[in-house]
Amino acid sequence: MENIYIVRCGESALKGKNKPYFERMLVQRIKKNLKEFDGTAVERVDGLIFVRTPETVPADGVLKKVGRVFGVDSVSPAVEVCIEGMDAETALNAIGQEAVAFMMRQIEEKGIRTFKVDAKRADKTFAIQSPDIGKRIGARVLKGCKVLKVNVHEPDYHLYINVRRNLAYLYDKKVSGYGGLPLGTNGRGMVLLSGGIDSPVAAFLMAHRGMYVEAVHFHSYPYTSERAFEKVKDLAGILTDYCGRIRMFSVNLLPIQEQIVQNCPEEETTILVRRFMMRIAEAIAKREGDLMLITGESLGQVASQTAASLVVTDASVSLPVMRPLIAMDKTQIMDIARDIGTFETSILPYEDCCTVFLPKHPVTQPKLERIEQSESRLEVEKLVQAAVDSAELTIISQRDGI
Repeated sequence: MENIYIVRCGESALKGKNKPYFERMLVQRIKKNLKEFDGTAVERVDGLIFVRTPETVPADGVLKKVGRVFGVDSVSPAVEVCIEGMDAETALNAIGQEAVAFMMRQIEEKGIRTFKVDAKRADKTFAIQSPDIGKRIGARVLKGCKVLKVNVHEPDYHLYINVRRNLAYLYDKKVSGYGGLPLGTNGRGMVLLSGGIDSPVAAFLMAHRGMYVEAVHFHSYPYTSERAFEKVKDLAGILTDYCGRIRMFSVNLLPIQEQIVQNCPEEETTILVRRFMMRIAEAIAKREGDLMLITGESLGQVASQTAASLVVTDASVSLPVMRPLIAMDKTQIMDIARDIGTFETSILPYEDCCTVFLPKHPVTQPKLERIEQSESRLEVEKLVQAAVDSAELTIISQRDGI
């Protein structure tokens, strides 16, 4: 015996001539997420993906793993009815018989009393049209399950029937996935990953659009602790549930911060540090072949995220900078963080490099000319190269059991 799941492709199904490519990528990601379950098969058939697992594999685990694959719109545990070689009337009788047995189980397990049938004829050569399939299967269920009544407006239970070529499927729910696009269909980007709430959400949202993410994390050891770095690794570990394996580069920013504090105006410290972080991230990204930088900045949230500050920050790099949170308020960002499981880790009270040498009154409307003048007192290229050379790579593997 086996369990069967219908996986719907969502946005990937709208890609026209590129649709097969997106669906193949989606199949690969689903297979990878289910690799721990022996005997699992994943196949693509006429715009749907079917997952088959041994009966012993827990359904909750399959639904969770498949639902977290970007590109999956929804998943339905289903019952399969073979109608190969049958005429329409014989096939409808076979479907009706299985529908009665299916509904009897729901009566026993859930105590339902009203239902509605929603039928779809994906195989247009099937001689009975969708509305009539629904009516006739509904009548069959009413006859076989005496306690049930039809309620098309507010039923206790919704029975879906999908008639395809040689096979029909019965299911009762659509478990929502995250949608988006399959990982790897939009290249790779480098996220500046802090220990806060925002940057993990930014990484998640870019991965949701099909982009593999790598990460660079800045610390100021010994001002920041080893435990603060462990927190960031924990956040990256949570992200691997959605993004797969993450390569994270850690950079000690303290030598640069000390040079800025010694040689530049105090109120410019934050924006100057931010520009160095962007340069270092860009250098590593270019070396690794990443297409763009990704940050968790939201317009106006803090001094370094005013419109003027972002313009000055972007002037330090040539790679595109993606800011998926730019128009969100903090409440929206926190809601996503809770949903994806990063929030509780993000709010743990460990310091990060941005709190070191924090000015009392940071400039909020910086002028590029003045910032560049301040940077002329520093050996910018030398400091950036030293930081890049010192970067340490940590591989964050996808967590087991997710």
